[in-house]
Order: sequence, then C-alpha cells, then structure tokens
Amino acid sequence: MIAARIRQARLIAGWSQDQLAQQLSAIGTSITKAAISKYETGKSVPSAQMLLQLAQVLKVKSEYFFTEPKLQVEWLAFRRHKTLSVMTQERVKHYAAQVAERQVELQSLLYPDEQPQFPSVRRVHTFDEAEAAALELRAMWQLDDHPIDNLFQTVEDRGGIVVEWREDVGEFDGLAGWGNDSAPVAVINMGVKEDRRRFNLAHELGHLLMDTQELPDKEEELLAHRFAAALLVPAHVVRKELGLHRHQLDWHELGLLKQKYGMSMAAWVYRAKALNIISENYATDLWQEMSSYGWRKTEPYDYIGKEEPSRLKQMTLRAVAEGLISEEQGRVVCPDCFPNPVRTDNKGYLSARDLLKLPLEERNKLVAEMLSKSADEDIEIFEANGNDDFDDEYTATEYYQR
Repeated sequence: MIAARIRQARLIAGWSQDQLAQQLSAIGTSITKAAISKYETGKSVPSAQMLLQLAQVLKVKSEYFFTEPKLQVEWLAFRRHKTLSVMTQERVKHYAAQVAERQVELQSLLYPDEQPQFPSVRRVHTFDEAEAAALELRAMWQLDDHPIDNLFQTVEDRGGIVVEWREDVGEFDGLAGWGNDSAPVAVINMGVKEDRRRFNLAHELGHLLMDTQELPDKEEELLAHRFAAALLVPAHVVRKELGLHRHQLDWHELGLLKQKYGMSMAAWVYRAKALNIISENYATDLWQEMSSYGWRKTEPYDYIGKEEPSRLKQMTLRAVAEGLISEEQGRVVCPDCFPNPVRTDNKGYLSARDLLKLPLEERNKLVAEMLSKSADEDIEIFEANGNDDFDDEYTATEYYQR
C-alpha cells in the first residue's frame, strides 16, 4: 500500500525518481534514486520521518500513504500523439485514477444505492454494429432523437466518471477505462473547443462499450469514431436533416447543424459520406476546401455549450454543507471547489480590489451589511468618481462589469 501510494504521488507530480531525489535533497534529505525505487517496489519501508518529508515535497497529507486505494482502473484506450512521453501517460493515468477514486467514495456516501446506467459491453466488428451500440445507449438514456444538450452532464448523471485534463493539448485527446470492473471512467483533454470535447467523450464511450480488442488499433479507432458520431447524431436524424442524397452541401447549413447538435462541420461531412448521402469524391473536395480556408483547425461556426465535469464538485460541496466531511477533507477531495480566502486590511475590511472580485450577489450583500453598520456614522460626501479615479488597470466599463 505505502509503496503504491508513493509511486502514485510521484507520478501525479510528474517527477522521475531522480527528480524526486533532487526535491528531497532541496529540503536537506539526502537520498538516492535506488532508495526511492526500493520504496516504490516494497523492498524497503521508509521511516516515519521520511514519509513526512515525502508528503512535504509531494504535497500530500502523510495519511495518504496509509490509505488503501478503493478503486483499481483497467485502462482500455489512450488516444494520444506519439510525442506524448511515457512519463506523462503514467501521470495522466494515476491522476485520473485518484480523481475517480475520490468520486466513487463520495458517490457511495451520498448515493449508496446508485448504479451506473450503461449497457453491457458488446462485440463490435462493423460500422453497422457500432451504430447499433450507440443507438442502444441512446435508448437506455431515453434521449429519443433530440440533440444532447450537455454530454458531460448526461454521462455523469448516469453514473459515469469524467475526469478533466488541461495539459498536453495536441498530444492527448482522451483515455477510457473501467474502475473495479463496474465504474466507467473517461479522461478528456479540456484544452480544445466544446464540440471537440463532446466528440472525444463520445469516442471514449465507444471504447468503453464496444469490445473491439481483436481488431487492429486503426480499426478500433475508426469504430469508436463511428460510435461517437452515431451517439451525437443518429443515422436517421442525419437523413432527416440532410436528405437521402445530396450533390451539394452548404457551409452555412452545416454550421447551423453544428450549433444545433454540437458536432463539428467536418464530422457532418464525414457522417454524410459514411451514410452515402454524398459521394466519397465530393466529401474529399469538401475536406480540401476546408483545408484551404484553414477550417480543419478552426471552423467558422462555434458550438456554444458548457462541456465540463461538475459532479465531483457538486458532491463535495454537498457533503461539506451536510457535515458529512469537513471543509479540510473537502479541499483534499476537490481542491478547486473552494475559493481562496479573500484578503483583508489590518482592520479586517476587504480591500477594494478583492471586493470587486466577489460574485455580484455576495458583493451586494457585503456592501449592504457595511452600509447598515455605518448608518450612525458621519459620512463625508464626495463628488461622483471621474475617469481619473479608476485604477489604471481597468477601464470604467470593466469596473462596472466586475
């Protein structure tokens, strides 16, 4: 247990064993890479003092090393560029496993009877079978023919665990696995636009729900792409929107469909070709045209949505509010769930800058309280602020927007 936790904390920090040794040396603890290797393989047990020092440099609580992991994730697919280092791959996996473990713990605390609503994994070898797998999922989730407003929220509401990653953009898209053989886990790189995030999550769902391991990697990826497109826009919906056969597609038309269904214009072209609505030659012409416009990287229409995981944060805040866990425990589970304390001056008052950073409702409440407290005080009247009274960092418009 201690050995596995030391390794996990090191990998999450993104350090090699050499780098961890250097970090320990920086705080006055001399140790070799070989010694750390023995700790991580269980051949040697660190002293209590060494565990405290490891906790200090790895920025974890010392109890972390004595906590038995409650979730083991079997990773199935890692959609990445060949430039993504092995170290980074391990870092992503261990970080995602840790976040998923925290979410499972909270789910068991708040929703002890909840079970993931996902169909059984089915064997898939053809595009038609991939389409059928996507339709089965839509039917289980009762999505009918409607666009999926928020795929991240839809997955989380059905018991899926979605972990966000915001680094290594361009080198990593997604990762999927099963936690304890029952909890579906998807890791999504958030450094891309909303429609790409949706497609990547749908793609990872394909890996989770389709058994394609007997096939070559390239075929597995193509089937996951087909699953993703069918999940976002089923074939019969595509035919309803585009018709059975087309000799020409309008870019504005595809832009509007992108905004409606949250699937990129390029994916709509791919979908139309795959369903024989347009010819392969015409699809090639369209992709070449998109490339000439620079649209393969940035399309002219944006999908407006908010595709990001939120359930871990919501459960953490609820657990703290109900007194099921302390705020300190909540900060460990979800460090981004709680805002940092706002600075005050030496009299305990908020600084003007920090007051402006507060949400409008909270700011108005504080101002009302201050006015109430000062009702009996003599207030010197000043003339209304002119432009010179604003901080140079902000314009007057920005001031009132904050």
